Amino acid sequence: MDSPAVSVRTMTISSPPDIAVIIPNWNGARWLPACLAALDNQTLRPSEIILVDNGSTDGSPALAKAACPSLRVIQFPVNRGFAAAVNAGIRQTRASFIALLNTDTRPTPDWLAVLARTLVAAPAQVAGIASCMVDMADPTRIENAGDVLSWQGMAAKRGHGLPTSEFNQSASIFSPCAGAAMYRRSFLEEVGLFDERFFAYLEDVDLGFRGRWMGFRFDYAPEAVILHQGHGAGLPHARYVRLITRNRILLLLKNLPVHALLRHALQILYGQGYYLIAYRRPLQVICGWLMVVPHIPHLLRERRRIASLRRVPVHQVESWLIAFAPERPLRSAFPWRNKPAGRT
Repeated sequence: MDSPAVSVRTMTISSPPDIAVIIPNWNGARWLPACLAALDNQTLRPSEIILVDNGSTDGSPALAKAACPSLRVIQFPVNRGFAAAVNAGIRQTRASFIALLNTDTRPTPDWLAVLARTLVAAPAQVAGIASCMVDMADPTRIENAGDVLSWQGMAAKRGHGLPTSEFNQSASIFSPCAGAAMYRRSFLEEVGLFDERFFAYLEDVDLGFRGRWMGFRFDYAPEAVILHQGHGAGLPHARYVRLITRNRILLLLKNLPVHALLRHALQILYGQGYYLIAYRRPLQVICGWLMVVPHIPHLLRERRRIASLRRVPVHQVESWLIAFAPERPLRSAFPWRNKPAGRT
């Protein structure tokens, strides 16, 4: 439920927090100049900016360094994924606040200041703040206002495609999108960093899920506006389908207690069947299912660890997940079902 709006512009920070901005990069030369220029125009300057490069071949690390000489660059020889990249950046800084930023974004001048002021003013159990990510092509529309998760394993972008005017109130959310979010370092040290076995996709939802079990929560800051080009730095579609399918199962099996898995088994199975049809790449979906098998020992270890750290009753999970996430109708996967009336 939305809470009353907080005008962060009236708030002041007597001692600006130590903030590190971490940018994971994979062939982001198309987007980096504008992203770094927008960071240079922030009303609150970060203590440091760290670019973690995932084996780019487009010269983007050198381009970024030329655009921002103070930038720290960490380079991997190959693409190790989003989770490994941001973890490497987090380990290289001692900043108390960690801001994560995708290359395909352009933050507005007050973006970092709003996130910092909101997090400073929030109770200690608020571990992170989500940005108001708007569509770069149409800034009057929401691209992401925090993530929601359904019992089918559908992690959806809150407010996606809706007018920004409908999301101008602060709110408690399931988890922030790590493409433009700020976290307390203390939270990351207590809960653990991003799970690198996810490689890319849903690792931020997993982090939020783990945090919730430990009693943390997350808020949305409507005035922390950032332009985002959805999937501007994404993987080829076939690999995306395999990874998102695998990670959806990892997310649920890792974080849901046994009673919730059993109670919602039909919904979980429906979600797998839905995507088998909706993606129209059944072989890739099946490959994603099979990719779960090597991770079973890791899942069992993580389930035990999460259970040992749990600070809230297990029944609370029933209020965290929603019945259905907004998705396109299944009939849209069948082209012959979508012909305009009167045409053959």
